[in-house]
Amino acid sequence: MAAFRTLDDIGDIAGKVALVRVDLNLPMKDGSASDVTRVEAARPTILELCEKGAKVLLLAHFGRPKGQRSSVLSTSMVVGDVEGVLGKELMFIPEVSGPVVEQSIGILSNGDVGLLDNVRFWPGEEANDPDFAKAIAAHGDLFVNDAFSAAHRAHATTEGLAHYLPAYAGRAMEAELKALDAALGNPETPVAAVVGGAKVSSKLDVLTNLVGKVQHLIIGGGMANTFLAARGVDVGKSLCEHDLTDTANKIMDEADHAGCTVHLPYDVVVAKEFAANPASLRTCNVHEVAENEMILDIGPQAVEALADVLKTCRTLVWNGPLGAFETEPFDEATVALAKTAGALTQDGSLVSVAGGGDTVAALAHAGVKDDFTFVSTAGGAFLEWMEGKTLPGVAALSS
Repeated sequence: MAAFRTLDDIGDIAGKVALVRVDLNLPMKDGSASDVTRVEAARPTILELCEKGAKVLLLAHFGRPKGQRSSVLSTSMVVGDVEGVLGKELMFIPEVSGPVVEQSIGILSNGDVGLLDNVRFWPGEEANDPDFAKAIAAHGDLFVNDAFSAAHRAHATTEGLAHYLPAYAGRAMEAELKALDAALGNPETPVAAVVGGAKVSSKLDVLTNLVGKVQHLIIGGGMANTFLAARGVDVGKSLCEHDLTDTANKIMDEADHAGCTVHLPYDVVVAKEFAANPASLRTCNVHEVAENEMILDIGPQAVEALADVLKTCRTLVWNGPLGAFETEPFDEATVALAKTAGALTQDGSLVSVAGGGDTVAALAHAGVKDDFTFVSTAGGAFLEWMEGKTLPGVAALSS
């Protein structure tokens, strides 16, 4: 991984203006945030810059206003939530550049925080317009990016600003990049990857990239059915992309050539209807699935075998659940394997990195979110990183 500058590389910034890109795209309920995890992630960076005497201006997007102002999508909606997490008052600034911003900076004291309005109110943000980036940069002395979740987008405030100001990774971004490097960039081998989810089509690039990088590829969720069908297994009325069986075979061939073992379940949990604890629930060998049954989770023997695989590994990357985990009892395989991974991590024998929305929810449900080495809350950026793509917001910090 290319070297990148962090807050440790910043000199004396007392009285300087730090433009800090954060993720404040919070889920809202009844006018306030229902989850402030993203603000908590940015808190160490913001407070460290304040302690160093900088005037901190926060840049963030909120929803998808598509280049138009909208009162309900103003970042002013989250001021109270951000103040609660930081334990500091914020000055809300209803612009991102120009005289209003200039005047506000004059009012702020060293160590104060201002929140600029939704950067996506201006079309120049998503277009990564150099003039828009320059106009924002004119108010700052340095740029700090602490929003890994937006790093896969080449926007003015994620990539453009780095061309006009000294650019640094914030503490959350730094932790994310170090964890990702330890997982796939420069990992301790053997490496296992768990890839779950409903469809192979949404994870094709991930699977193709991983077979060349990991020693064990564990495939779960609905996508495992497509791989089983490719192997000639009759999966009944399970969710399955039959048109992608050739692609699945190609991935398995590539894995063979690369010395990567693909693990598919050999016992599965099936039911005739998808509902909580259905009467038709049973566990069987994959070759015994009836034509009116669907596979909804992997079975206990397969989970035990996968746990044994993890015990031989030093690194684990996890994205996606093994079964239909939102509905009991189809959460059992995901919970059992996640608990094994958490215990191995706590014992110090495994470095475990997980990410993606469903994955975070599944690990929290299993009660092991805090047992993993690192859990990324970034969805699209984490997936693109697993696909082996260069993330523009990260590349801009190392240039």
